[in-house]
Amino acid sequence: MPKPLVVVTGASSGIGAATARLLSAQGHPLLLLARRVDRLEALGLPDAMCRKVDITDRAAVADAVAEAEAAYGPVDALINNAGVMLLGRIADQDAGEWDRMLDVNVKGLLGAVRAVLPGMIERERGTLVNIGSVAGRKTFPNHTAYVGTKFAVHAMSENLREEVAPHGVRVTVIGPGAVETELLSHTTDDGIKAGYEEWKKENAALSPDTVAQAVLYAYGQPQDVCIREIVLAGTRQQA
Repeated sequence: MPKPLVVVTGASSGIGAATARLLSAQGHPLLLLARRVDRLEALGLPDAMCRKVDITDRAAVADAVAEAEAAYGPVDALINNAGVMLLGRIADQDAGEWDRMLDVNVKGLLGAVRAVLPGMIERERGTLVNIGSVAGRKTFPNHTAYVGTKFAVHAMSENLREEVAPHGVRVTVIGPGAVETELLSHTTDDGIKAGYEEWKKENAALSPDTVAQAVLYAYGQPQDVCIREIVLAGTRQQA
């Protein structure tokens, strides 16, 4: 029996790319969204529609979803992975970086949910997997605006789960600790960046493939089982 369509946002690298590879290996057709479409195409996955989309462009996200559903059938799962991490001190951080994180990490996530949720409610089936963070559960130095967005992801996911549970739709939030991805490269303060890189080494950051396995575990449960939250980190990560 053919596997259903899964949408992965921020699929050009890191957790998104690892999740796309894993779901493709399971036989799922995919809609892969990112700004770097060349990276998506370089994954070389079968039955994968690759579209250059900024997650903050709600109309573009909705159009891509409609196009993929016309080709592969209804979206069964959304992996909401697109995100940015711009670390800084609130006293001197460029306020535009706060806006960017709120636009991508919070409003972008909601826009992607809106693009797939009405169909899931109508079909009384579907899974929303939102990639949060340990920084959605506790605070870290130089993370004030970023943890605000990730606390929002965890809170919104739980409230959304309550909202859609009567319709048979599942909501899972995955909260990884430090992961070896390109996320830190977005930070513009070189001193903060260097300190975080050293901290990651000391705390044995996770592989993106490990986080992808957590996504697959949650999604792979029977539809009447909802894994509400998975928080994972390297064993040596104390914070």
